[in-house]
Amino acid sequence: MEQEYKKIIQAIGEDPEREGLLKTPDRAARAMAFLTQGYQQTLETILNDAVFESDSDEMVIVKDIELYSMCEHHLLPFIGKCHVAYLPKGKVIGLSKVARIVDMFARRLQIQEKLTRQIADAVHEVTDSQGVGVVVESKHLCMMMRGVEKQNSTMTTSVMLGRFKKDINTRNEFLSLLRQA
Repeated sequence: MEQEYKKIIQAIGEDPEREGLLKTPDRAARAMAFLTQGYQQTLETILNDAVFESDSDEMVIVKDIELYSMCEHHLLPFIGKCHVAYLPKGKVIGLSKVARIVDMFARRLQIQEKLTRQIADAVHEVTDSQGVGVVVESKHLCMMMRGVEKQNSTMTTSVMLGRFKKDINTRNEFLSLLRQA
């Protein structure tokens, strides 16, 4: 990957041998490996057995999980936050594991719609819950830095599964709790 970054630097008309760029191909390759580390992760490894039996059946919400991902169309970042809720049915997952699930899928080349679905499906899979709700709000640098150059635009996506999809009261409870400070 380092050699490919060197080629990119040359292709844009820069000299990869000048002082400020000498180590850039290596740094860029390491940065890309970090930003896409989600491809090397699995649900099993990030959960690390942190699934616990519980008789709780009330809504669990983890709000404002920051996320950093890369647009698969332009390889530019999108940055935002994710809100995840689920209704337990016999088991819960460790709090940090919700954020790790978000990170695992965000650290891949993505579109926000697919990311939202992947998070919801994964939480549902590991909790076998009565339902899952996921809302992602992000700013996309591919829209801010190029193309239409709209600096204040935000994209919001949601996926509702189980009771969050079928029961309007469950969905409304989740969405109203998201609006609380």
